[in-house]
Amino acid sequence: MNAETPPPESLIPYDDIVQEALRSVVRRVLGDIEAAGGLPGNHHFYIAFKTRAPGVDLPKHLHERYPDEMTIVIQHRYWDLQVGEERFSIGLSFNQVPAKLTIPYSAVTGFVDPAVNFALQFQPPVIEDEADAEADAAPAPLPPEEAAAREDGSNVVTLDAFRKK
Repeated sequence: MNAETPPPESLIPYDDIVQEALRSVVRRVLGDIEAAGGLPGNHHFYIAFKTRAPGVDLPKHLHERYPDEMTIVIQHRYWDLQVGEERFSIGLSFNQVPAKLTIPYSAVTGFVDPAVNFALQFQPPVIEDEADAEADAAPAPLPPEEAAAREDGSNVVTLDAFRKK
């Protein structure tokens, strides 16, 4: 294979498989913390996640304050950590206001344990509102005359499609 030949497209979704495996690290670590009843030593976690991802459950005031992404800190003051196969839930305090959050692992975009300099970063989930916004932001298709002019590499655009007949 020479440098100009692109690699063949894989029919196996390796990227998805790796992301799922790495997310299982987060599930395992949180499950161990739940089973132990707390964090050992100086360990603490920063977990970033997409707030509009399917299955995320936050109080309204947090959705308003963090409309796209949020990072929580699991350290000293948390309660009711419940770790499931697909998601976890936890009680945290935000400006002295208690809140319960439910976060699917698929919504997690980052996991950091600064005590041991460990970090994982994940592909953000595609959120349907974002996909719709990207589609809405896509430029309108060009009229056939303008498309033909662009295909031939010229910067000349014919105005025939815009003239009154």
